[in-house]
This record gives sequence, C-alpha cells and structure tokens, in this order.
Amino acid sequence: MAPDVRTAPSFSAPGSRLALSGFFVSGMLLAFLGAVLPSWGHHLTSNYQVIGAYFLALAIGIVSSARFGQWLLPRRGVRVLLIAGNAIGAGALLYLAAVSPPAPAWTRMIGLFFLGTCAGLVHTAILLAISPMYRHDPAATVNIAGTLFGLGCLTVALLMSGSYYVYTVPSMLILLAVFPGFFAAICVKARFAAPAPGGQRPVRMVLDDLRSPSALFFAALLFFQFGNEWSIAGWLSLFLVQRLGISPEKALLLLAVYWLALLVGRIVAQSLLPRISHSRFLIGSVIAAMFGCLILSQTDNKFGAMTGILFIGGGFAPIYPLVVEKIGDRFPDYHPGLYNGIFSFAFAGGLLAPCSLGWAAHFWDVRAVMVLPLFGTVMVLLLLIAIWVEGRFPVHSKTSERAPAGPS
Repeated sequence: MAPDVRTAPSFSAPGSRLALSGFFVSGMLLAFLGAVLPSWGHHLTSNYQVIGAYFLALAIGIVSSARFGQWLLPRRGVRVLLIAGNAIGAGALLYLAAVSPPAPAWTRMIGLFFLGTCAGLVHTAILLAISPMYRHDPAATVNIAGTLFGLGCLTVALLMSGSYYVYTVPSMLILLAVFPGFFAAICVKARFAAPAPGGQRPVRMVLDDLRSPSALFFAALLFFQFGNEWSIAGWLSLFLVQRLGISPEKALLLLAVYWLALLVGRIVAQSLLPRISHSRFLIGSVIAAMFGCLILSQTDNKFGAMTGILFIGGGFAPIYPLVVEKIGDRFPDYHPGLYNGIFSFAFAGGLLAPCSLGWAAHFWDVRAVMVLPLFGTVMVLLLLIAIWVEGRFPVHSKTSERAPAGPS
C-alpha cells in the first residue's frame, strides 16, 4: 500500500521523536529545586524567604530564556537551541554542585537562574521541534509529552530520596548533570524540521487575546492550576519534614508519590474520557484535590499525609488535559505549547506561586504551603462555573470572531 503523503511527513519529521524525549530532561530540570531543598539543609531552618528567592531566580531564568531563544533561533535553528539549552543545564548543575552548603545562598541563586534559562530554552526548542507530530495527532503528542515530563519529575525525586543517606549532595548533582549533557551530545548530529513561521506571537497580540472573556477565564483557570501543582511540588518535602516530623528521605519518597499520582492519574484519565461526562469529571477532580489539601493541612501522621497526597495528585491529574481540550474546542487556532495569550499567562502561575509561598510561610507558618493551594483550587472551581455560564451565554469579542466558540 502506498504511504499517505499527507501523514508521512508528520511521522518522519526529522528529529521530532528525539525532541519529544527531551520532555524527560525538562521534567527533571523543573522538578529539581523541590527535590533538592532537604539536601541543602532547608528542612532544618525556617528561612523561607531564601527558598522563595530560589524559586524567583529559577523563574527569572525561565522568563529571560525567551528573549535569548528569540535571538538564537532564527540564527542557528532548533538544533543549536537544544544543544545550548542542555549544555547550560549541565553546566548549571555542575556549578550548583560546587556551591552546595555551606556556600552562601546567593551563589546558588546564580546557578538556579541558569538552570531556569536552560529549562526555558529546552522547552521552547522541543515544542518547536515536535510541531509536525502535534499537527498530525495533537492528543497523542500531548499525552506522550506529558508522560515523559512526569517521568522526569518522578525520577529526580526518586534519585534524591534513594541517595539521601548514601551519596553527598555534590555527587548527586554531578550525576543529574549527566542527563542534559548526554542529551546535548546526541543532538549534535540530529536533524530537526524548520519551525513553522508565526509560532512566536507579539506581546500586543497576547494582550489582545486576553480581552475575550472566555480566553481570560481559561487563562485564569490555568494560572491557578499551574500554581497549585508547582506549589505542592516545590514545598511538599519541606512541609512534611517540618509539619509532621517525617525524615527527609521519606518526605522525598512521598514527593515521588505525588508525581506518580499525577502521572498515573493523567494516563487513567485518558482512558476514562470517552466513557464519562467531561464536565462532571472535571468538577469531581477539583473537589478531590480540595479534599486532599484539607487532609494534608490537618493531618498529624504519615497515613494522613499519604492519603492527602494521593487525593491531591489524583485530583490535579485530569484538570490540565481536560481544560486544554476545552480550550481547543473554543480556540482551534491555539497551540498549547507556543506562547499565546492563554498559555503564557497561565505559565506565570506555575512560576510565581512557589516564589510567593516563601513570603507567605515567613509571615504566617509553613502551613501556608497547603492553605494557598487550597485557595487556588477553590478559585479553579469558581472559574469552571464561570466558564460554564459564559458558554451558555457567550459574549462576542474580537477573539471570538476570529475563532468561533465550540460546544462547551
């Protein structure tokens, strides 16, 4: 049988499969800080502002990578962007190994800035490289990418937990540097498809998109949801040690359970979607996550912590893919990986929430680590209701004229 000329390029696009595997490295880099905090001794202190500054340095690095990537991409292409990003990541991890405690905290902030730069460059390059696969089968591409990203997050938590009393912190960071270094090496001879024109959108268009009530509701929902997920991921291990007296090794293992619950929950959710009402599933997931936050904020034992973590991870898991599906119905021209009004605004939630928790914990208590995600989950529920109401009584705007709303 002759190959389908329309779909063959999507399957054989140069470098797309290799680039897709880079989500594993991206997950490790972004989950690194939440897993390394106990190893840096922060479970023994209450200097939460320093931890907030760590997350802020990481966030600034991610944001600054956008400008560097926009300058480098048209000059050198996706391959060099991937190589440069992973090389910077390997170098940042080696630098962090050299400035582990008792070195001053500000020296680690420099390394975290470059680690954020690496994560931003790698993520941007991967999303551009897999565009042919995404255009052919968006659902499968997003599912595989999410699974690999979750595996990267899970791996770094397991490595830090399993080696906590075995290896020194610098030796563990040197081991982690092997992953981006190896990925940079295999990208040297790889070939990647040229990025589609018009992928990066001007800031003016981003702000224009957010004038649509529907787009604004979706952006706010993902803003809080990303913030919820990464607040738990960044602070869970410290919360378990300081609030419940769990050992750092066990706390990191429970952090791995959180990532596992997110990963398995998203895989299970995909198998359930054809059989159940998406709206009810979404509401039920949000309520489960709220229940988990309540359990975790009130428990005083390991069983309660495990129960709360499973409810939170399992509840958070289906929210992102379900919301992205609804965004795809309302705005068919949006790519969930490229910078645009909804997703660039939402990604800021994942960056800012762990930073703000440092100051919240400083002024109140480490319990704020669970109270704020609970508040964020309540906001997700209210925004879901607002989206449902807006879908029944749509407000026409410039964005809705360009991309007519589909069924909610």
